Parts: sequence; structure tokens; C-alpha cells
Amino acid sequence: MLDILGVGQAHPTTVIDNAFLESLDIGTTNEWIMERVGIATRRSVLPLEYIKQTRNKDTRAAAEAAHTTLTDLGTEAAKEAIQRAGIKCSDIRMVIAGVSVPQMFIPAHACLIAAQLELCVPSFDLNSACSTFAAQLHFLNCMDPNKMPEYILLVQSETYTMSLNYNDRNSAVLFGDGASAQIISTRHQGKAQIIASLFESDPMGWDKVSIKSFNHFVQNGSAVQRFAIMETVGTFDNLEKAANLQEKPYFIGHQANLRMLETSCARIGIPPEKHYFNINKYGNCGAAGASSVLADNWDKFKPSDVLAIATVGAGLSWGGAVLKFGGKP
Repeated sequence: MLDILGVGQAHPTTVIDNAFLESLDIGTTNEWIMERVGIATRRSVLPLEYIKQTRNKDTRAAAEAAHTTLTDLGTEAAKEAIQRAGIKCSDIRMVIAGVSVPQMFIPAHACLIAAQLELCVPSFDLNSACSTFAAQLHFLNCMDPNKMPEYILLVQSETYTMSLNYNDRNSAVLFGDGASAQIISTRHQGKAQIIASLFESDPMGWDKVSIKSFNHFVQNGSAVQRFAIMETVGTFDNLEKAANLQEKPYFIGHQANLRMLETSCARIGIPPEKHYFNINKYGNCGAAGASSVLADNWDKFKPSDVLAIATVGAGLSWGGAVLKFGGKP
């Protein structure tokens, strides 16, 4: 089985609050945003003045305006995960990264992070938009543990704000930038062990959420929300059966919309005190969303705690994992 030894996260310094979005005069207010999606603030790699002046009309110009990069965020998250795992950077023998809109088409984003960490190890990307974390965990969980490296670094990095149209209130209010990372091992006991995992896709719905090259993010909002709630509930039910859970675990869902998460929790019977989220302060960070919540709350989990993670994303895709905490040796 897989063990998670350490986790990390990183977010850029620019804060986009609801007052700023109101100032763009795109037909939204703090009250409207909080009622519909429950997000108070988000982070961005773009300066506020740039967003206000350009509305990010040309997504190709955003890279020049950004004050930090996708790779920098992923590397910062990786360093925190390494420190929390209590290992040296040089102990890592593989890097697997995931990003929805890469900083470069080639090489793999994992290679850029590995280079910044000065690692000369196998490095490749495993992407599935917002469900990337689930895809990465399930992929590794299906591998022969005897053939896997001693320590593996997983990274999920996103800078969605560079692909947003800031004249579109429906997407502008939702997204933020960030990165998460985890140290994985099949040979060393960590604080948490993966006891069940799954990943599924329905490619017939590929056009419901998309970003074409050098274009803005688009989605069929109502259809995606229905899908997200349905598959969050279905993923949780399947994980609950696979792990043979006897009581409701702690829960982390895809950080797309706080109201959607509350609806999902009500349907699967997760009480508020067992529901962890951070979308209210970071927005939807895509692939880094659920995993950043794990990093946010890592120190709160005690031995014998059980956590279910369910994510959904473009593709359409969905998946998750059940973690059992046993305490770091």
C-alpha cells in the first residue's frame, strides 16, 4: 500500500477579494458571490492592476505580467512536503506532476520542478485537470510496490487566473492559483496510508469544461455542477464500500464551489465538523484544490482518523481515495 509521508502547499501573494471583483463592474457583488459560491478571497500570480487594466484579454501576455511561475509554486510546495516528510531532497527517486495549463508545452512540468530541485530522476506528468490528485494516487496504488522507487514526489500546480476572462463574472469569481505536493512511499511508514482508491472518466462529456490553446476557460456551469454533485456522492459511496467504512470519515471534496460541497455533504451524511475545505480563502485551485486542503489540515489528523477525498474534473473525470492515519513513526 501507499503511504503519504509529508504534504505541502503554496499560493501566490496577490489576493483577489470580492471588493476587487465588484470594482471591475461585471455585474457581481460580495453578497451575490457569497450566496452563490461562498468564496471570499482567491490568490493570483497576476498583479491586480494588470487584471483591472486588461481584464486578461490576451492570455499569452499573462505570462509576462505574472510575478511568479507555475514551476516556482510547485517547487515551493514540494520543499514543504519534503521538510514535513523528514527526508532529504536527494532521497526522491521520481517526480510526477500534474497541471491543467502548463507553463510550457514541452518538456513535462515535472522536469521543470525536478530541475529546480536539482534532481536527476525519472520525471513525467500525469494530468486529469481538477481530478489529477486522485488520478496520481490511483495510478501509483495500482503499481507493483516492489518495482516503485523508495520515495516519489507528487505535485499539482495551477495558475488558472492566467486563463480567465475577467469580463465573465461566472468564471472570474471562482478560480485561484496554487500548488500542492506529497511525498509517497511503499517502503516507509508515513502519517497516512491509502487504503482505497478509484478513478473513472466519461470522455463523452469532454466539451463541458475546456481551455483551448491561448484561449479563456469555458464551461457549461449548470451541467458541470450537476455532474460534480452526482459524482462526488457516487465516488464517496464507492470509496466507503471499498474501504468497508463503519462510520462517516472526515471528508475533503473538490474545491469548486462551497455551496456545491455543502449539498454533497448533506447527501452523503457528512456532518459540518468533519468537512474540511479552503475554497473560501483560496478559490478553486483546480488540481491543487483538494490536496491543498489536505496540506492545510495535515497536523490536525490523529492516529486512527479516516479521511475520504473525492474529486471531479474536466474530461469528464472523477476519483478519490481513503486515507487512514496511523501517526508518523
